[in-house]
Amino acid sequence: MDKISVVIITKNESANIKRCLESVKQVADEILVVDAFSEDHTVNICRAMKVKVIQKEWEGYAQNKNFGNEQAKYNHILSIDADEVLSKKLGKNILSEKKKLHTIYSFNRLTNYCGSWIYHCGWYPDKKIRLFDKQIAKWETAPVHEKIVYPQGIKAHHIHGDLLHFSFRSLSDHIQRLNHYSEIAAQELLSKNSSELYLKMLTSPLFTFFKGYIIKWGFLDGFYGLCICTISAFDIFIRYAKAINRQKNG
Repeated sequence: MDKISVVIITKNESANIKRCLESVKQVADEILVVDAFSEDHTVNICRAMKVKVIQKEWEGYAQNKNFGNEQAKYNHILSIDADEVLSKKLGKNILSEKKKLHTIYSFNRLTNYCGSWIYHCGWYPDKKIRLFDKQIAKWETAPVHEKIVYPQGIKAHHIHGDLLHFSFRSLSDHIQRLNHYSEIAAQELLSKNSSELYLKMLTSPLFTFFKGYIIKWGFLDGFYGLCICTISAFDIFIRYAKAINRQKNG
């Protein structure tokens, strides 16, 4: 069977890391945690579970993940975040693929929002590439989230089963993250002229809500579907508002 190195980056993830590590045991031939000098019990938990830990100053998501890939023993990397878990079905199917691994694999990601699984709002299936050969693929920095890049012409194979994402613990958590990421997004929007920003600020939030709540059936996710679509619309509004404000203030 081919071998897989699981690489996880951490920073104060004691609430999540044990659950994550337990889920990858069945598929991992090596588990490597790259920790950015956590101030909680993350490292102690990892070491208690006999996991290799390398501590490295935080340089960014893509940079720390690529560093971990370079330190890994095996070419095939399973890269997941500390707040993610392999479902039993996904773990079983990855194990079957180890008989002969291809170059690139994608999974569907299912997000847990305030204790509820979100199947609509455009959040599922949230296809992600997380299993790959490090010789031909790597993480690349993007404006908001990092992404895997690899040569054109290589086909990504899909493995059935969900990567479970325990992301938003509360509405306050969602709004706090919105504020952080909207700062980054606003900076990217500054290249646009002010009239275009005003128009987008007025129209894009309405379309975002309609798309998520109606077209993507967010109403089927109940109360949290309504919250997600409303906050997502506000996210778009505040990105443009922050960009306009920065233009006005030089």
